[in-house]
Amino acid sequence: MTAIRLDGVTLALGGRIVLDTVDLRIGEREFVGVLGPNGAGKTTLMRAILGLLAPASGTISVLGAPAARGNPAIGYMPQSRAALAARLTGRDFVAAAVDGHRWGLPRLGAAGRAGVDRALGLVGATALAARPLGELSGGERQRLLLAQALLGSPRLLLLDEPLMSLDPHRQRDVVELVRQLQRELALTVLFSAHELNPLLPALDRVLYLGGGHAAIGTVAEIITGPVLSRLYGSDIEVIHLEGRIFVMSAGCEIERDEHRHDHA
Repeated sequence: MTAIRLDGVTLALGGRIVLDTVDLRIGEREFVGVLGPNGAGKTTLMRAILGLLAPASGTISVLGAPAARGNPAIGYMPQSRAALAARLTGRDFVAAAVDGHRWGLPRLGAAGRAGVDRALGLVGATALAARPLGELSGGERQRLLLAQALLGSPRLLLLDEPLMSLDPHRQRDVVELVRQLQRELALTVLFSAHELNPLLPALDRVLYLGGGHAAIGTVAEIITGPVLSRLYGSDIEVIHLEGRIFVMSAGCEIERDEHRHDHA
């Protein structure tokens, strides 16, 4: 089955076309990295898949059904996260997302408590359950956010910039964990990032957005000068060096630019 299907989809925000007449197919159990310049529509695309943004034209199908709000088959880790209450424990933080359409500490029954324990265990965060958030590192907090996304046994994970503000070691840990979960739980994963290199060991394909358009394929097919030049609308050079890939424009590495959030 196709996990995500877009047919002639145009997405617009505030009168600006973000993605223009995009056709897209993502298969079940694929790990797809979503990349592109700031404002290219990475977050906007995820919000549309979640049913939070209706297309200006075209149709979106998710796991064989039209995209709709509150789909329990989707686990979502948003890019913009509110300040976390420092005194809240790891367990309470995960439990607060059990009722996915609203935030708050629920009164959990046995099944709810088991679901929280399962999610903590899946991400290796059982030891964080009783610790206050204020004592946790950025990488540990990311594990709890991922645990929230895994509540309810989703089939599709949408992860919007989960590597944001992490050092390279923690980035590698997060990518390895998500890849492990994707394989063990037979998940489809869309993982947006500002930089390609941390994702290279995990990717099945890459979806690159730019200039209102989208290109999807293997890294070798998409991360090329001609393809990225078309998406950026300017001359792009791709350099391979010691197992890393550098995307360059006018002698500057694009992915080293100061990161600005792609807010929807």
